Amino acid sequence: MKIRDEIPADATLLDRMITESFLTARVASGGEAGIVRRLREDGALWLSLVAEDAGAILGHIAVSPSSVGGQAGWALIGPLAVAPGHQGQGIGSALMHAALERLRGRAPGVVLVGDPGYYRRFGFRPFDGLHLPGIPPEVTLALPFGPDTVPKGALVCHPAFDG
Repeated sequence: MKIRDEIPADATLLDRMITESFLTARVASGGEAGIVRRLREDGALWLSLVAEDAGAILGHIAVSPSSVGGQAGWALIGPLAVAPGHQGQGIGSALMHAALERLRGRAPGVVLVGDPGYYRRFGFRPFDGLHLPGIPPEVTLALPFGPDTVPKGALVCHPAFDG
C-alpha cells in the first residue's frame, strides 16, 4: 500500500468510497463525501491523501483550514474514510500518520471531531474550552504541536461542513 496525494482522476472513486465507508459508521451524517467535494471545489483542501494498493483506492483523509478561538491556521482533519472490507487493517492509521507528519510545522495544531477512543492513539484529546457549537465537547479533539499551544475557544470550520 502507498499513500499519495489525490489526483483529479480520483474524485469520482473517492466520492463513492467515502459514501460507502460511512454507511456502517457508528456516527455519520451521510454527507461526508459532499464535504470533501465542496472543500475540493472551493480549493480548501490543505491535504487530500489517498491510500492505494494495486490501483485500488482503500482510504482517504481530508485536511482543511480552521480557526480555534479566533486563531487561524489550525488544520482540521475530516473526514477520514477507509473502504468497507479494508477497515481494521491500519489504513486509517497510516493515513493519519502521513497527514500529521506533513502538518507539523505548518499549523499550530490539528483539530477534529471523532471518537476519543480511536484518536487518542495519535495524541488527540479534548481540551477545556475547546468547542464546536452543537457538538459534544468530549468528541471535539485537538493535537497541539507546540508545548505552549492550548486550543481554547470556538472551532470554526470551512462552510463545506455546514451541509
